[in-house]
Amino acid sequence: MRTVLVVLFDDVLSLDVTGPVEVFAGAEKQAPGTYRIRTASLDGGPVRTSSGLTLVPDSTLTDAPAPHTLLVPGGPGTRGPDPRLTDWLREHGPRAERLVSVCTGAIVLAEAGLLDGRRATTHWAYCAKFARDHPAVTVEPDPIYVRDGPVSTSAGVTSGIDLALALVEEDLGRDTALTIARHLVVFLRRPGNQAQFSAQLAAQTASREPLREVQQWITEHPGDDLGVESLAARARLSPRHFARAFRAETGTTPGRYVDRVRLEHARRLLEDTGDGIEEISRASGYGTPEAMRRAFLKSLGTAPAEYRRRFRPAPATRAH
Repeated sequence: MRTVLVVLFDDVLSLDVTGPVEVFAGAEKQAPGTYRIRTASLDGGPVRTSSGLTLVPDSTLTDAPAPHTLLVPGGPGTRGPDPRLTDWLREHGPRAERLVSVCTGAIVLAEAGLLDGRRATTHWAYCAKFARDHPAVTVEPDPIYVRDGPVSTSAGVTSGIDLALALVEEDLGRDTALTIARHLVVFLRRPGNQAQFSAQLAAQTASREPLREVQQWITEHPGDDLGVESLAARARLSPRHFARAFRAETGTTPGRYVDRVRLEHARRLLEDTGDGIEEISRASGYGTPEAMRRAFLKSLGTAPAEYRRRFRPAPATRAH
């Protein structure tokens, strides 16, 4: 039995709490006796979330059972956390076998000195300030979650579900984690080093219509010739002017944008279809399986075949 203790406070983000809790509760239903979920606040009283919902904790932090997994969610309440909460975490955090944060909960862990000398992430909007305020922490702004020894931190909001699924997979195996993901209608458990944003969200939308059309074309035709010369011709600009304008308006170069779109397209095909690696590499614009393999290893740290094995849900068993 692993006790999962979730810390509650006023102005917590409700989904930072309920997302991971639903994952661990689903795991308990799949394998009874594996998780005991408890919530606690400083005084044991109800807390009001940032959306106005009221959450009633099981106990005070003082009376809470010693946790196997101690989870600190995020939300506006992490901006200037109660010193009593920071003090409690500083004392009790190191005793937990796993210390976990969701979104800006990492800021509270850092305030308690529990992230010094470690790698961590948080919501993309707070990464720069997080790094400035806590120079002893190596802040990684891109991944959806970072695991460094017994400490795991996740990015914004829904990434807490991804991290919780990764922890369940570690405890109970891949099949259990994927079963829970399907019940939650989470398409798959994303790997931790997946970027917080898709290519379309990470890049700004160009203000000029020809460049917006090029962005859309890239997304819809990843297997086509997407070199600068070809894209510039589609935008009716010179290659040099196009490259400069694209970066100025989107915040990234055409090549990096294309690389990200192709990687996402290949991932979706690996997750959604039974197409062969060679077919997917051509459809995604890589040309050869080896080129796609290099791109996957560079960005995700895993080869396409292994990615498919780990992150494509197994077919449902047909009843007889």
